[in-house]
Amino acid sequence: MPPVMPQTPHKDDLVETWSFLEDGINSVMHKLEEGVDMKHYMALYTAVHNFCTSQKAVASNQGLQAHRGGSLLRRTRSQTALSQEIYRAQHQKLIPLGLLAHLLGEELYKLLGEYLSRHLHEVHQKSLAHAEEALLTFYIREWSRYTTAAKYVNHLFSYLNRHWVKREIDEGKKNVYDVYTLHLVKWKDDFFENVHTKVMEAVLNLVEKQRNGETIEQSQIKSIVDSFVSLGLDENDSKKSTLEVYRHYFQVPFIEATRRYYENESRQFVAENSVVEYMKKAETRLEEEKARVGLYLHSDATKNLTETCLDVLVTAHSTLLRDEFQILLDNERQEDLARMYRLLSRIKEGLDPLRSTFESHVRKAGLAAIEKVSSEGENFEPKLYVDALLQVHTRYQNLVNEAFNGESEFVRSLDNACREFVNRNNICKTATTKSPELLAKYTDSLLKKGSKAAEESELEEMLVQIMTVFKYIEDKDVFQKFYSKMLAKRLVHVSSVSDDAEASMISKLKEACGFEYTNKLQRMFQDIQISKDLNTSYKDLQDKVLDDDDRKRMVDAHFQVLGTGFWPLNPPNTAFSAPPEIVKTAERFQKFYFDKHNGRKLTWLWQLCKGEVKANYIKNAKVPFTFQVSTFQMGILLLFNETDTLSYSDIQKATSLAPEVLDPNLAIFLKAKVLVASPEGAKPETGTTFSLNYNFKNKKIKVNLNIQIKSEAKVESDDTHKTIEEDRKLLLQSAIVRIMKSRKKMKHVQLVQEVIHQVKSRFPPKIADIKKNIEALMEKDYIERLDGDEISYIA
Repeated sequence: MPPVMPQTPHKDDLVETWSFLEDGINSVMHKLEEGVDMKHYMALYTAVHNFCTSQKAVASNQGLQAHRGGSLLRRTRSQTALSQEIYRAQHQKLIPLGLLAHLLGEELYKLLGEYLSRHLHEVHQKSLAHAEEALLTFYIREWSRYTTAAKYVNHLFSYLNRHWVKREIDEGKKNVYDVYTLHLVKWKDDFFENVHTKVMEAVLNLVEKQRNGETIEQSQIKSIVDSFVSLGLDENDSKKSTLEVYRHYFQVPFIEATRRYYENESRQFVAENSVVEYMKKAETRLEEEKARVGLYLHSDATKNLTETCLDVLVTAHSTLLRDEFQILLDNERQEDLARMYRLLSRIKEGLDPLRSTFESHVRKAGLAAIEKVSSEGENFEPKLYVDALLQVHTRYQNLVNEAFNGESEFVRSLDNACREFVNRNNICKTATTKSPELLAKYTDSLLKKGSKAAEESELEEMLVQIMTVFKYIEDKDVFQKFYSKMLAKRLVHVSSVSDDAEASMISKLKEACGFEYTNKLQRMFQDIQISKDLNTSYKDLQDKVLDDDDRKRMVDAHFQVLGTGFWPLNPPNTAFSAPPEIVKTAERFQKFYFDKHNGRKLTWLWQLCKGEVKANYIKNAKVPFTFQVSTFQMGILLLFNETDTLSYSDIQKATSLAPEVLDPNLAIFLKAKVLVASPEGAKPETGTTFSLNYNFKNKKIKVNLNIQIKSEAKVESDDTHKTIEEDRKLLLQSAIVRIMKSRKKMKHVQLVQEVIHQVKSRFPPKIADIKKNIEALMEKDYIERLDGDEISYIA
C-alpha cells in the first residue's frame, strides 16, 4: 500500500505549517538515502509557498491581524507588533501585500534554525563515541549527509530565499543567509566548534604516519580540508566564501606540526649521517611536501608549507651545507654540488657565500694551470698557454651549466675569476700585456697555412674558443695591435689558411668590440682586393707592350699597394740596393701606377717582399732546387751569378744591408749549407769569405730559407709595445678632449672617472697616466685649470 500523504496544513496557521514542514525536513535529514517521494516533496514546497503568500495568518506572539480588502491590507490598531516598514508606512492608508509575507517568513526562518541546532546537538553527542580515524570517518559521513540534505531543504525554502531572505540581506540585516548557507553556519557554530580540535589531532596523526612511511587513507584528509574550506563565509556577503576557517583551524596547526616534525627529524638525521646524505634526505622531503599539496591540501597552503620546510630543512642547516661546498668542489662532485645549489637557491641569500668560494677556487685553479705552463721555460708555445686558460674555463663553465643551472651570478663569479687569472698570472708578472700578445700569436698560428686544424668546422670552433679568452682580456688594444700586424703579414705573404676564416675572425672581433676596433682590419682586405685588380690590369698592359723575349726576361712579379693609414707596417730599417732584375721590374710597375694615380708616393717595403730563385748550379741534381727567399736573401744570392766566392765586405757593399740584417741572413745560408764559409766554421763578419756549395743536398725540391730570425721577432715585439704606449697616450688625450668639449667644465675627479669609463673597453687606464695626459693637454692649451679643482675646456 502506498504511504498515506499527510494533509497539507492551513496556509494561515504557523504551528500547523511548521509541524508539517518539520516532519518533512526530518525525513530529508535522516532518511534521504531511502529516496524522496516527489508528491510529498512538492507538498512541502507548496506549504512554504502558501504560508509566505497567505493574506490572513495568525501570529500569536505578534498580535498581528490582517484583513482582506481587495488586493490591499488595512492598518490595524496593534502598531507595536508591526514591522519597521509597516510602521513607516502608517500614514499611507494602504499597505502592499508583500510586507506581511516579510514578517511571516522570519518565523519559518527562526524555526528552521532552531531545528538545525537541535539536530546538530544530536550529531555531536554521537561523535563523542568516536576517536582518531573513526572520528574522521564519522565526521565525513555526517558532513556529506548534512550538506546533501541542505541542498534539498534549500530548494524547499526557495520561495523564502527569493523574497524574505533577499529582502533582509538587501536591507543590510546581519546573520541572515539563504537556507543552504544557514545550514553551514549552524554546522560551524553548533557542531564544528565542538569537534575541530579532535578532528585536527586525528588528521595530524594520519599525516605523521604517512611521513613515517605508512600508507593512509588520503581521501579522508582531502574531505576534511574541503569541509573546512566550505565553512568559510564572508560576513559582508553570504554568497562569497573565504579561507579564514580553513587557514585558522586547519592550516595553522598543520604548519606548526610540520615544523615540529622536521625540526626533530633533521636534527637527528644530521647527527647520524653525512652532509651529502642529509641533502638527499632534505630534497626528498621537500618533494614529498610539494606533492602533498596536490594530493589532499588546499593550494593556499603551498607558500606557508614550502617556506616552513625550507626554513627547517635548509636555512637551519645552511652553515653546515656551505662548509661542505669547498670539499665538493675539490673532489668535483658535480651531482652533489647541483643538489646543494638546488637547496640553497631556494632560501634568501643562500648562494652568496658559495659564489665567492667558487670564484676563489676557479682563480686558484687558473693560476695553478698557468704556473705549470711557466715551468716549461720562456720558450713555450702560445698554444700551450691558451689551452691551459681554456681548459680551466671549460671545466668550470660546464660545472656552472650543469650543477648551477647556468645561473647568472655564478656566471659572473666565473667571469671574475677568469678575468683575474687571464690578466694577472705568473707569466704576466714580467709584462702585464703578455696574455693578449700570446693570444694574438696563437690566433696567427691557426689562421696561417699549414694549421693543423684542417677541417673548416674545427677551425671555426677554435676561433670561438679564442673569443672566449679574448672576452677576459683587459688590454684589448694590445691584442688588436699584434693581431693587425700578424694579419698584415698573412695578407702580404698570401699565407692565410682561407679568406672565410679571416672574415669570420674579424666578424667576431667586430661583434665583441664594435666597428671602430676592426675598421682598419677590414680596410686591409679592401686593399688586397684592389691590388688583385691592379695586377690584372698591369699584366694585361704588359702583354700588349712587351714582346715574347722581353716577357721571358721579366721577373714574374705580384704587387700589393697598401694604404699607409690602415696597415701597421714600418718602412725598412736598413738601406738596400736591390738587384738590377728587381729594380727594372719595380720601375716598370711604378711607371704604370703613377700613370693611373698621379701625385701619389710609393715606399717599397723590401723587408716584406719574398720570391723564389732556381739553383741551376748544383751538381748531381736531377731537378733544379728552388729556394724560397726574402728579397734581402735574393739580393745576396744573385751576387753569386757573377762569381763563386765573395767576401763579407763585398756582399755588404753590394747590398748596402746593415750588419744586423745581413749577418742573420748569411747565417741562415751557412746553416742550410747553401753557402760555405772560409775559414771553416767562421761566423758572418769582416774577413769571412762565402762560396756557393755545389754539392748542396736536401730532401725537398723547394727549400724554404725565408725564416724569421728570433732577434728580429724580439725587436718587432718591442716596437709593437712602444707603438701601443703611444696609441694609448693619444687615445687618452682624445677621450679627455672629447669629454671636455661636450661638458665645458668638470671637476678633476669626475673627468678622471669619465675617462676610465670611456676607455676601459680597450684597456684599463692607470690614473697616473690620465693625470699626466691632462697636464699635457693643459700645456697645449686645450684645457685649463680653474679654482676649486675644476677644469675648463678652451674653445
